[in-house]
Amino acid sequence: QVQLVESGGGLVQAGGSLRLSCAASGRTFSQRAMGWFRQSPGKAREFVAVISWGGGRTYYADSVKGRFTISRDSANNTVYLQMNSLEPEDTAVYYCAADKDVYGLVPQRVSQFLYWGQGTQVTVSS
Repeated sequence: QVQLVESGGGLVQAGGSLRLSCAASGRTFSQRAMGWFRQSPGKAREFVAVISWGGGRTYYADSVKGRFTISRDSANNTVYLQMNSLEPEDTAVYYCAADKDVYGLVPQRVSQFLYWGQGTQVTVSS
């Protein structure tokens, strides 16, 4: 069992930065890939970024590549999403998620993640 709690969302102007945090509890956190997803009203939840269980591999959606950075601190059971050069199109509820498998590959689909946080709102004004 993994429980996830996101924080760090808020209102920021276009071009600004935010850092999201995801605090995890559970013995298997360090054994699971961790991802960030986002969802806007009326749209499906979409992949943003993922980091492997060991932290050595990361993948990003094309829309955020070069602007967002995912990282993890396994000693403190926390995953981060550093978001720079924010655009109004980045406005969404951001969710942290844990892979359904331990020591698995690096998933990018919603269905491959089992544990989800409650989400944190990010609003980017133009």
